[in-house]
Amino acid sequence: MRAVQVTEFGGPEVLRPVELPDPEPGEGQVLIEVDRAGINYADTHQAENSYLASAKLPLVPGGEVVGRTPGGRRVVALLNGGGYAEKAVADEATVFAVPDGVDDVTALSFVVQGATAWLLLRKSVRLEPGESVVVHAAAGGVGTIAVQLAKAWGAGRVIATASSPEKRALALELGADVAVDSKAPDMTAALREANNGRRVDVVLDMTGGSVTDQSIAALAPFGRLAFYGMASRQPPKPVEPAILLGHSFTIAGMWLPHAFSLPGNVYGKALAELFELAIAGKIAVVAGGEYGLSEVRAAHEALRSRSTVGKLVLNPRRLPGV
Repeated sequence: MRAVQVTEFGGPEVLRPVELPDPEPGEGQVLIEVDRAGINYADTHQAENSYLASAKLPLVPGGEVVGRTPGGRRVVALLNGGGYAEKAVADEATVFAVPDGVDDVTALSFVVQGATAWLLLRKSVRLEPGESVVVHAAAGGVGTIAVQLAKAWGAGRVIATASSPEKRALALELGADVAVDSKAPDMTAALREANNGRRVDVVLDMTGGSVTDQSIAALAPFGRLAFYGMASRQPPKPVEPAILLGHSFTIAGMWLPHAFSLPGNVYGKALAELFELAIAGKIAVVAGGEYGLSEVRAAHEALRSRSTVGKLVLNPRRLPGV
């Protein structure tokens, strides 16, 4: 089969299309003929071995696919790598049927990014009706869904940040009440201004660095910031417990795999609700572009430069330029 393989850690230049043997499913696993694979920002970290879970070489990146099982079932699945390929294997516990009326891009957008947005709002910050919500990187895969979920679940004011006028316009189209330039020199002041001079209740942050620092400074008493990524590759400053006590802030972290350790099939419930919202036309997934195996390097370059919007996908049968 054709696949993308990494044999040395690094940037987009280490992603190389190759021919590899077909994967063999083990006990409790499912073989999937891949129609499309998701391309996520986390994949750029995996390629350089800077992700939360350390990687081993050689590796085929890709943690999510949509396709068909040997029996013809259409499924979407989470993987422990191997998605950038014509075939992949997944544990049965992380394989989910795709309902009629849900297209490939929507299914892939929900299995990681949609579930992340759902968990951030439901579990990490426990959004309450009427609260203000800041969504950083609002034109990205998680951000576009988080904006819509926050509005659907009764947020009083949704404040989106994005790096270009086009991205900010997209966030407004998706339901944000106001959009802020993510390059604002004083993010604390910009967020308070966007919230009519008041401090904000909730921040969803995957940027890191000074954006996180200034977002924490913008929180209202009992405000919550959920940290789920570090796109800037710059860590925020440590937060002293006395700061949390003095301002009644809550800082949460969220890594999607931990959802599978929760009782009550929380991840499955999140995915089912997202599918229902999509079928009902209450959430629109933004397609960010489709790439072939030989074009994955360009996709990672675009992700790292933060020039993308919505959900990027890999079509392993797409020919260059088609």
